[in-house]
Amino acid sequence: MSAQPGLWPQVRDTCTSLGLMLSIVLFMGLGRVIARQQLHRPLAHAFALEFLATFQLCCCTHELQLLGAQDSAHPTWTLTLIYFFSLVHGLTLVGTSGNPCGVMMQMMLGGMSPEMGAVRLSSQLVSALCSRYCVSALWNLGLTKYHFSERNLACKNPIDSDLPQAIITEVVCSFIFHSALLQFQEVRTKLRIHLLAALITFLAYAGGSLTGAIFNPALALSLHFMCFDEAFPQFFIVYWLAPSIGILLMILMFSFFLPWLHNNNTKKE
Repeated sequence: MSAQPGLWPQVRDTCTSLGLMLSIVLFMGLGRVIARQQLHRPLAHAFALEFLATFQLCCCTHELQLLGAQDSAHPTWTLTLIYFFSLVHGLTLVGTSGNPCGVMMQMMLGGMSPEMGAVRLSSQLVSALCSRYCVSALWNLGLTKYHFSERNLACKNPIDSDLPQAIITEVVCSFIFHSALLQFQEVRTKLRIHLLAALITFLAYAGGSLTGAIFNPALALSLHFMCFDEAFPQFFIVYWLAPSIGILLMILMFSFFLPWLHNNNTKKE
C-alpha cells in the first residue's frame, strides 16, 4: 500500500502531459478550421496549414521526449505513445507534411510548384522555431514536476554514435519512410495511417538510440536548436543533409533505376 501514494504523482504528471498534447492537437484543429474558412488565397492557405501541422508535430514530440526520458526503464510505454500520436497526426494532418523532406519529394516528383514549395518550407522552419518557444513558455508554468525549460531545452546531444553511422541512420530512415509514403498512396486511408504509424514506431525503436531517428529537418531544428547553435556542421549534416540524401536516393531508385531495370528485363524477354 505504501507504493500507491508515491505512484500517484507520476500518474498525475503523465496524464497532465497527455492532456497537454491532446489540447495542442485540438487547438491546432480549430486553427485549421478557421484557416480553411478565412484564407482563400492558395499560398496563404498553404502557409497557415503547414505552420499549424509543423507546430502540432513539434510540440507533441517535445512532450513525448520528456515523457520517454522520465520512464526510460519502460521503452514499450514510449513506443506505444509514439504509435498513438503518429495515428493522431496521420488523422488530423491530412494534406500537409510537417516535414521539409516531404515537400522536397513532391517538388522533385513534379507534384508541387517551386513557389508553393518555398512557401511550405519557410512555414515549416518558422513554425519549428515558434513551437520551441511555445513549449518553453508552457513548461515554465510548471504543470508537472519535470516541466523546467532551462533544463529540458538545453543542448542534449542525441547523437550516440560516430558521424558516419549517424548519417547512415538518418539516410536509411528517411529513405524507408518516404518510400512507404510513396508506395502507400493507393492504400485505403485508414489502413495507410496505421501502416505509417507502425513504421514510424519501428524506425524510432531501431534508430532512436543512435540519432533519435528524426528524419525531419524542421523537427530536428525545434528539438535541438541549441545543439545546432553549438555544433552546427555536425547537426546540419546529420539532421538536414542526411534526410535529404535519403529523399534523393529514393527518387532515383523509383523514378530511374527501377524503370530502367524493368525496361531492360522486358527487352531481354
